[in-house]
Amino acid sequence: MRLSKMKVELADTVQYTLISGEEKILMNDLIGKPIKLTFEGVTQCSACNDIKKLFAQGFCYDCFMNAPQSSPCIINPELCEGHLGKGRDVQWEKDHHVKPHFVYLAVASGLKVGVTRDTQIPTRWIDQGATFAIRVAETPYRKLAGDIEVALKSHFTDKTNWRRMLKNEIGDFDLEEEKWQIEEMLPADLAEYMTEDDEIIEINYPVLKFPEKVKSIGFEKMPVIEGTLNGIKGQYLLLDGDRVLNIRKHSGYHVELEY
Repeated sequence: MRLSKMKVELADTVQYTLISGEEKILMNDLIGKPIKLTFEGVTQCSACNDIKKLFAQGFCYDCFMNAPQSSPCIINPELCEGHLGKGRDVQWEKDHHVKPHFVYLAVASGLKVGVTRDTQIPTRWIDQGATFAIRVAETPYRKLAGDIEVALKSHFTDKTNWRRMLKNEIGDFDLEEEKWQIEEMLPADLAEYMTEDDEIIEINYPVLKFPEKVKSIGFEKMPVIEGTLNGIKGQYLLLDGDRVLNIRKHSGYHVELEY
């Protein structure tokens, strides 16, 4: 099978599905059981689908440099020019970035600010391993959401401490209070996009045991990875021996999964 980001569904406990073509594996059913992943030596670009060496984020070098899915505004939304009719692929920008976006606060370990398209909630929060999240602002296109995020970066980080997240070391924050302090931090032209929605979303992950010391593993150094699946959080498989495997990082890798 060709690995890609696991499909997620918010329920009492997050439901994970590994999909490759017509094959669908309900990963929650494998928790507490032994699994074995064998890298078959083939990598396939997530954009052009060619069998190539991957450069970064599941893309070959050409696609990383040219595909709209890996444009700089994916990481830095304030750089987006889709609303101006510009971008690596104007239609792709129109379909994905000239759409409503949310600025949010999330707690995966510490408190962070982030941006995502409206249709990616709660998927984005789950992929980051967030335990709590709240919508802060809604904008008509990506660039404006990025401007709000930039304005808040001196007060909040935009990064997740993934090691603390995987150990389930969660900070204690009052998200509603934190949200309304933001209104005073923003200039008036950005504060007008603040939402009235104060709902705090709580996310529970299917984990039997969290690692005490996180040991990241991957197929480049270890073509065969096996052990008991202790749980899943974010896009990580938590294996025995405090080992964690980032499935999203290995997008495009062809593997055999045995269970």
